[in-house]
Amino acid sequence: MCEELHQLYREKYGISEMDWALFSAKLLRQNFDRKELVLAAGKREGYLSYVEAGILRLYLPLGEKELTLGFVFAGDFISVYDSFLEQKPSLFSVEVVRAAKLWRISYADLQLIYAQTEIGNLIGRKMAEELFLLKQKREIALLTRTAEQRYLDLFEQRPELIRQIPLKYIASYIGVSPQALSRIRKRISL
Repeated sequence: MCEELHQLYREKYGISEMDWALFSAKLLRQNFDRKELVLAAGKREGYLSYVEAGILRLYLPLGEKELTLGFVFAGDFISVYDSFLEQKPSLFSVEVVRAAKLWRISYADLQLIYAQTEIGNLIGRKMAEELFLLKQKREIALLTRTAEQRYLDLFEQRPELIRQIPLKYIASYIGVSPQALSRIRKRISL
């Protein structure tokens, strides 16, 4: 079982061993290779996942173009949450940037955990709040910060990992062309 997730739930939420046993019995471990789609646009998000290892990218496919909405790193949770909650097709795709190991719980199993445990409801609410805050911070950054500031923010948050993401994805994420990102990077290094 995912010891990191167990420790996180124990330290952050005080999950009991009995509740952990119930929850962990529902977890499915899956490995994904680089460039593999975890979820394709148009498909329903069936899982809430914890990233044990790897880097993933959420993006909106727009024909020949893609708009990167975010990156998810080891130690984070990932889900196309609106699709997961409503059990409707996703507008977004999730692609593996660096080989990933995910611990996943299905929508149906999560509903069972909510029904059978109090701690499940607390953890579910806290994870939903975290996902909401990430989304809100992203929206505010897009509205109030320059592309250069968004690049620096991303670089400051995860400098050791950001070097592993192709520049075209970073450019898409901050809302500029790869050429504009090159100019930003050149200005910063001066």
